[in-house]
Amino acid sequence: MKIIRYSEMDRMLMRCMETSGVEESVRAIVADVAQNGDAALLRYAEKFDGAKLTALQVTDEEIEAALASIPAELKAAMETAAGNIRTFHSAQKREGFCIKNPDGTYMGQKVTPIEKVGLYIPGGTASYPSTVFMNAIPAQIAGCSEIVMVSPPNRKGKIAAPILAAARMAGVTKVFKAGGAQAVAALAYGTGSIPKVDKIVGPGNAYVAEAKRQVFGRVNIDMIAGPSEILVVADGTCNPAYVAADLLSQAEHDAMACAVLVTDSMTLAEAVSAEVERQLAQLPREAMARKAIEGNSQIIVTDDLMAAVEAANELAPEHLELCMDDPEKYLPAVRNAGSVFMGKYCPESLGDYIAGPNHTLPTSGTARFSSPLSVDDFIKKTQFTYYTKDALAKVADQIAVFARAEGLEAHARAALIRME
Repeated sequence: MKIIRYSEMDRMLMRCMETSGVEESVRAIVADVAQNGDAALLRYAEKFDGAKLTALQVTDEEIEAALASIPAELKAAMETAAGNIRTFHSAQKREGFCIKNPDGTYMGQKVTPIEKVGLYIPGGTASYPSTVFMNAIPAQIAGCSEIVMVSPPNRKGKIAAPILAAARMAGVTKVFKAGGAQAVAALAYGTGSIPKVDKIVGPGNAYVAEAKRQVFGRVNIDMIAGPSEILVVADGTCNPAYVAADLLSQAEHDAMACAVLVTDSMTLAEAVSAEVERQLAQLPREAMARKAIEGNSQIIVTDDLMAAVEAANELAPEHLELCMDDPEKYLPAVRNAGSVFMGKYCPESLGDYIAGPNHTLPTSGTARFSSPLSVDDFIKKTQFTYYTKDALAKVADQIAVFARAEGLEAHARAALIRME
């Protein structure tokens, strides 16, 4: 890995989200699905997935068979993950409030779950049951009445058994065999089989990201997800093998993934660089990981660890590891990160699967202003206000003053007419 000084750091390292190259293709797909519904989806399943489907919806029998087929050790791990995810996200559930005043007026806010949500789960050649849990369990806790999942089928027209098993365990209400931009369009517009939803969440490739961008406004979306990122802040006492393994855990995702080490130790920097090379040769996805390491990743050396944390704040990574004995000392200084992993025995992969906090995180520097997926993504907040005539009388003139200052006479009269 390339080793540089903090002063040479590329401030745009984690800004590689780019979907403009697929914009027109996605626009055509979205329009096709909006007009032709299921027929377009079946056509695209054959074209892009190599699957000749006769029906889009996964049957209960297919889901039960999938649940029965997964190995016992995987099922146990999934149950552990689901339990931890449910515990963490249950603590996020919020209630409304009401502020009552002595004059009889009151105001407040009510919290209502979004009724219909759509989950996009990547599939085809890959299987991500963890992503099902991370998207469906918060929706279930929020109280969404309909949780619709779409995932691309393989060439046999099947969705991987672990994905279907996770859907059943997490409370998904309907599952459909559809992927890519066409699946996003189906959730946004509705088809003969797939219901129109109010919000679409979940990660995907550039086509999925662009489709979410294009349908935003017709429906809500969670975020536009870019390639995976990890930034490790480590001191000189860290085991370079641990650090290298953590960097590669994200590099193997995608050739566009970004893996960065920031340290105050040149000795550690050099050891990690050598260890990354050693471990790369052992990975089944070496070619993919190597492209990410050589094209988008680097090691940054700072004068001290507080400067390393400041470098992390500038890059605003999706995943941030504070790989040191006293991470609590530095956590208050972290301003921009999707999810923080603290200590030498807290690898990012712990968060991907088992720990409980969500792994659907802001990427491409958007952690400067965005948050991880949560129960809040599946609710909406409605305000309410009640005034008596006497209470309105006390402020009617001030309403009129404000309204007329803005040139809105009808606003003023709406208050004053009640005082006549």
